[in-house]
Amino acid sequence: QVQLVESGGGLVQPGGSLRLSCAASGFTFRFYAMGWYRQAPGKQRELVAAVASTGTTNYANSVKGRFTISRDNAENTVYLQMNSLKPEDTAVYYCNAAWIGVGNNYWGQGTQVTVSS
Repeated sequence: QVQLVESGGGLVQPGGSLRLSCAASGFTFRFYAMGWYRQAPGKQRELVAAVASTGTTNYANSVKGRFTISRDNAENTVYLQMNSLKPEDTAVYYCNAAWIGVGNNYWGQGTQVTVSS
């Protein structure tokens, strides 16, 4: 059974930091591209950051220089370090695992991040 379990969300003041974690199970983690997406109320879900199976990363322009994605293939976990948080970062953050070549795409249940004073 595939599971992606996010943790680490919460309420933080502007300028603060949070670290999200996504623990994966039920599939061969190291073969999958892992990503973090977010969805704010009334908006479409958008890609925040992704890390390929090779370790190559890419980021949305809005988070470049502030967020860092990383993966630990030994622990089957992907992280998102979020620094210098802004109110516009407020959203539900979702973990995603994708292997396009075989058509697999999995989602976690989401974790709320709220940036507010």
